[in-house]
Amino acid sequence: MHLMTLILTVGLLWPVGPPPPEILRGWQPPPGPYAAGHRGVDLAAPPGTPVLAPAAGTVTFAGPVGGHGAVTLTLPGTGTPPLRTTFTPVTPLVPAGTTVTPGTPIAHVTESPHCPTSCLHWGLLRGTQYLNPLLLTKRAPSRLLPLRN
Repeated sequence: MHLMTLILTVGLLWPVGPPPPEILRGWQPPPGPYAAGHRGVDLAAPPGTPVLAPAAGTVTFAGPVGGHGAVTLTLPGTGTPPLRTTFTPVTPLVPAGTTVTPGTPIAHVTESPHCPTSCLHWGLLRGTQYLNPLLLTKRAPSRLLPLRN
């Protein structure tokens, strides 16, 4: 299933907000599977901010990864393999196996040295391929402007 179709099918919400949070660092795909990159986006969110399920899904992981809490939400009906969205650093509120609806609190943001200010790192994967989670948000369309000399 094409990602743009998923915007209409899945109806993703922002995981923190409203309003949509400030994007502190965008997605920077690595040039190779083991190369440096930024495999998600960092959303401004102070510690304690509720992390909401951006879509209906099943929590397929809730626990520590690399010394920080993480939650993975698998989104049904998004193709094979299904899309998985990830959130770190967090304190999970629900265990793996929990089915949630959009807007359900699934975690709280915790402090981490990942960002210069507190943030939520939001990732998106299909299988082992990392994707830009912002492709699933309803943002204002981009508009090209003419260059000025």
